[in-house]
Amino acid sequence: MGLFDRVSRVIRSNLNALVSAAEDPEKMLEQAVIDMQEDMVQMRQAVANAIASQKRTEQQYNQAINEANTWHQRAQLALQKGNENLAREALNRKKVNTETANALKAQLDQQTAQVETLKRSLVALEGKLSEAKTKKDMLKARASAAKANEQLQSTLGRMGTSSAMGAFERMEEKVLQMEARSQAAAELAGADLESQFLALESSDVDLELEAMKAQLLGPATAPNQAQLPAAAKSPAEPRDAAIDAEMEDLARELDKL
Repeated sequence: MGLFDRVSRVIRSNLNALVSAAEDPEKMLEQAVIDMQEDMVQMRQAVANAIASQKRTEQQYNQAINEANTWHQRAQLALQKGNENLAREALNRKKVNTETANALKAQLDQQTAQVETLKRSLVALEGKLSEAKTKKDMLKARASAAKANEQLQSTLGRMGTSSAMGAFERMEEKVLQMEARSQAAAELAGADLESQFLALESSDVDLELEAMKAQLLGPATAPNQAQLPAAAKSPAEPRDAAIDAEMEDLARELDKL
């Protein structure tokens, strides 16, 4: 393959690519319908011209037939009058018109067939044009829907990587963090309240424990008990060993609390 052919192919391929990229389906459909309408106008003009030519040929044919009949009648008239030379001249004129009529008849038949073909082509083109108009609207709607869907998908794709979408996601994460901190603060406040109640309950336990100690130690160590006179004091009685041991065990258990 020569260099010129290769360069030519590259140029044509690039041009085809540019044309394909520049083609808008909606505009191309509109232009296609316009072109078909222009073809329809030209076809109608061609049919009209063919019919007009057929009519002229038909008139010429009828005129030649009439002329031939007229010269035939004149030949008969001249022969009746005994003028054979004039009758022969009339027959010559009849022959010429008859030949002309025969030629015109062949041309007329050809034109008639051509007109019928053009009429059928015109009807077919009208049907195609009507179908193209119907399909054009449908294809334009489909092209618009496809274009809108493509733009939507492109927009969604850009949103996935755009800074605006990233900022939106960061703000969403920040709101979630704020909600988590709020919940944690509420839980801590609840825990603090619980600890306060536990402290109150523990203080009640301490008071009860002090009361039990006071009962176990006896009236001699009660804080509010009045002091008896020295003369009224009775000598100390010896303690029971079992009671002392139980007291010591209870004291150790209280120390463990």
